[in-house]
Amino acid sequence: MAKQTINIGTTANDGTGTPLRDSFDIVNDNFTEVYAKPDLTLSTNTLTLTKADGSTDTVNLAPYLDGDITSIIAGNGLTGGATAGDATLNVVGGDGITVAADEVEATVDDSTIELSATNGSGALRVKDLGIVTAKLANDGVTFAKLENRYTALSALGSGTSFALNFSAATTFTATASGAATLTFSNAVQGQVIDLVITGNYALTFAETGSTFNKVGSTTYDGSSTNLIQIICTDDSSGAKIYHYSIATYTASQPQ
Repeated sequence: MAKQTINIGTTANDGTGTPLRDSFDIVNDNFTEVYAKPDLTLSTNTLTLTKADGSTDTVNLAPYLDGDITSIIAGNGLTGGATAGDATLNVVGGDGITVAADEVEATVDDSTIELSATNGSGALRVKDLGIVTAKLANDGVTFAKLENRYTALSALGSGTSFALNFSAATTFTATASGAATLTFSNAVQGQVIDLVITGNYALTFAETGSTFNKVGSTTYDGSSTNLIQIICTDDSSGAKIYHYSIATYTASQPQ
């Protein structure tokens, strides 16, 4: 109903106004509309307001709703969940699996498979390689991923005392400026190193408790450049065994 207005005439008692009873009827109708309770209905995502005069206003609530999720249930490998409020899901650990923020590690046969970074940007890698029973992918371990004892060159320079740290390199170069001692350390069984050395002075291999065996009859000739290949055949602490062979060489093309 639209608002009704009482006609009060142009001047007092001019006989043109609305009769008294009709006037109060209009007043009552207006109050009825004012006090009428509007009607709210919700259908799907549409809220409708029906006013006393029969007109309506609608609001689409869909853009303001979060969704229709009623619960979160932990799936395989997870624990936690909730049917109301905030939900927390945790990755299951145990049996060699360690879980932390942005990090999952698995220990298999003394090897650790982990992410290379703990901030969520890491790549999967194998750490502390032990007895691995699972097959590696073809070319899965590159040369660059091997440790220095199998890949690096150590230039020892010139002098009379040289440290041959087997964990630091696979190839060593040196020039003896006098009678020289080469002290071995950190060799592992089966490891072979190459020592390229020159200098016309006596050489001595040294390591406490170790045995050094020469293979073949060629002796060191300091007037030429020598390639000495050394293999550790027993890495027992305090009783290591080495075999070495000596060969001189000159720069030349295959003949």
